[in-house]
Amino acid sequence: MLLAAATAGCSTFNSDWKKARATPPGDDITGRWEGSWLSGKNGHHGRLRCVVTRLGDDRYRAHFKATYWKILRISYAVNMQVRRESSNTWKFEGETNLGWWGGGVYHYDGRVIPTNFDCTYRSKYDHGTFQMKRPEE
Repeated sequence: MLLAAATAGCSTFNSDWKKARATPPGDDITGRWEGSWLSGKNGHHGRLRCVVTRLGDDRYRAHFKATYWKILRISYAVNMQVRRESSNTWKFEGETNLGWWGGGVYHYDGRVIPTNFDCTYRSKYDHGTFQMKRPEE
């Protein structure tokens, strides 16, 4: 069942990634991002991609796809509250529950500028960082 859920999430992510490629980034945080994640607790790290879509005035959804141990992939979404700090800087925060198998509730906060998406995350069992940029393609 877990494998089916992870596979379905990755399939949805891949579709979102392809759709977002056709739309150039706007003047906000929407669009495609790619980079890496790093656990501050155990040093684990991996590739990270994200598609951000706007849900409303200050609400966005970040759909992440992360690689773990170079072979495992997980896809999940985080609803975020976003606040514009200046003409080209946004702050955000959000949380999602990845279930008992994924470590429970994760809290996210960070800052985005047109070229960089930097985020910290924390849960009961882990904490770390996400660092992403706009893809070159």
